[in-house]
Amino acid sequence: MESFAAIDFETANGQRSSVCSVGVIIVEDGIITDRFHSFIRPRPNFYTYWTTQVHGMTFEDTKESPDFPDVWANVSSRLNGLPLVAHNSPFDEGCLKAVFNLYGLSYPDYQFYCTCRLSKKMHKGLVNHQLHTVSQHCGYDLKQHHHALADAEACARIAINMFQETRTESFEELHDFVKRNY
Repeated sequence: MESFAAIDFETANGQRSSVCSVGVIIVEDGIITDRFHSFIRPRPNFYTYWTTQVHGMTFEDTKESPDFPDVWANVSSRLNGLPLVAHNSPFDEGCLKAVFNLYGLSYPDYQFYCTCRLSKKMHKGLVNHQLHTVSQHCGYDLKQHHHALADAEACARIAINMFQETRTESFEELHDFVKRNY
């Protein structure tokens, strides 16, 4: 099975650049080999009522946290060219691009894959394709939904399950299999 990094961001407000938490799960040969979580001081540094209702974080939780470039230095050292997987990858990839742009960082050409899009094709009978629904369908009990590390692990478990279900070894094979069979 292809190695990958499952990633999840939480944001402080409606701006994608306002990442306030990141969770990363490294999967090698179908086994979780590394976990990383960090709070991040968001920019702009304010929380909306709605985002706090979703993930429970406030200004107080991240006011002393490191800025994104310091956190990303730790994350990127773990990635080593791995493809990134997210549940609803347009959101997480959008966050990553926005925060890179905010800090004037050169954006590496990360390859993203989306377990939500794959689930919509593979698991058409589900009531919805939200992370907690798909993870439960795949046999994983997501206990701390909207905690970045818990969400990244749920995404990783979903991807592993999809590889096992389709007996594929790479995301390219998985996408081809889904295109042909669903």
